[in-house]
Amino acid sequence: MISELKLSELQSVMPAHLHGRDVVFNKVSTDSRSLSAGDLFVALQGDNFDGNQFAEQAVSSGACGLIVSQLQPGLDVPQLQVGNTEKALGWLGYLNRKQSRAIVVALTGSQGKTSVKEMTQRILSEEFSTHYTKGNLNNTVGAPLTLLAMDAHHERAVIELGANSAGEIAWTAMLTDPEVVLINNASETHLEGFGSLLGVVEAKGEIIDSAESTKVVVLNADDPSVEVWKTRAGQRTVVLFSIDESKAGAVDYLATQLECSGGESRFVLRGPEGLEISCLLPLPGSHNVANAVAAASLALSAGATARSVQLALSRMKAVKGRLSDVSGCGGCTLIDDSYNASPNSFRAAIDVLVSSADEKGKTSILIMGDMAEMGGEAELAHRRVGEYAKAAGVAEVWATGLLSKQAIDSFGHGGQWFESRQSLIDFAINSLDTNKVALVKGSRSAAMDTVVTALKTEGAC
Repeated sequence: MISELKLSELQSVMPAHLHGRDVVFNKVSTDSRSLSAGDLFVALQGDNFDGNQFAEQAVSSGACGLIVSQLQPGLDVPQLQVGNTEKALGWLGYLNRKQSRAIVVALTGSQGKTSVKEMTQRILSEEFSTHYTKGNLNNTVGAPLTLLAMDAHHERAVIELGANSAGEIAWTAMLTDPEVVLINNASETHLEGFGSLLGVVEAKGEIIDSAESTKVVVLNADDPSVEVWKTRAGQRTVVLFSIDESKAGAVDYLATQLECSGGESRFVLRGPEGLEISCLLPLPGSHNVANAVAAASLALSAGATARSVQLALSRMKAVKGRLSDVSGCGGCTLIDDSYNASPNSFRAAIDVLVSSADEKGKTSILIMGDMAEMGGEAELAHRRVGEYAKAAGVAEVWATGLLSKQAIDSFGHGGQWFESRQSLIDFAINSLDTNKVALVKGSRSAAMDTVVTALKTEGAC
């Protein structure tokens, strides 16, 4: 945290009743097991847990005070009673962020937001002390915890905002209060929470107009919803980026002379006032170039220099589970993209698979699990994955998961479906060899990372 806060300060931003004396704190904990002496304990509640039940344990561990929804009798520490402890955590993050002098940027999108976040923080870190979202702490709990971790020495902050339903980004964007925001894209993800693609577009757009400080809006001109977001931006400055050279003159930042081969990409980023940056990106696929251009546009809008863009992008490495190459059983090449999945990310990953196999003169194999949270579009979305794989030239598709049956049916000859991950693993171990490149992909709930682990383990034995 930047400086100490008083427990009573929360009463200025939300209804709360202080029981006992006021107390100051400079660290917040939501886990009584890892709490340190002097921390403030926030008793979060969820569907399967109630932090109020751990208040006594938190006090025994040295908590200086509690934020609870139910007053805990017999505990000799100050307690701030609120209607919603998660909201209280959010306001704590807001109070800490408002003490910061850092330029704060925030970003969202259906795909690539974590990659864009990592690239943006790498660029800004070349010149500035930069705070950023760790891991996937991008929801209504993770974003406040990220804001609470900001220190006085930070000059820039890169905050990733995700959501599973409407209104979540409006809340976390308001707490984050960023000067610059970016929407990377919107597609058919989390449809169970948003209802439709239009619902996703509207929810991502919440980042534009939910905070007082937001003056610059960075948008992907290649996304079909860009005009909706431009309109929503109103009088704010809009910065457009693209990897489509036909948009030259219509966007602020444009990737030109794009070449993708050998697991890396080269391009020239052109921008305002004759800006030209020759970029080497050691990551596969044009979708990663799009992420890099997004990150560069965001970082440059927050004060980065061209040299920082060039250096940081050249040092990027694949994030585990996101199109990272590993050695697999039988000497095959495994492309691990098991972190998550959506229709758009499946298409991008299939493009990388086919390109990699073609360059190596090897056979392409898609090993897939289900995509989650697709709502009423689930079966159609999986059929389209199979159709896209066939059209792209994938040789075989091996799948597990009830929905992935649809992909096998639409793929046709060369497709095989397995009742369990283990039966898929057993088949793959006996079938993969040095002449094959295999992409492993599925939503986190499909646990395709366990398939990668098994195939890597076999390959190392």
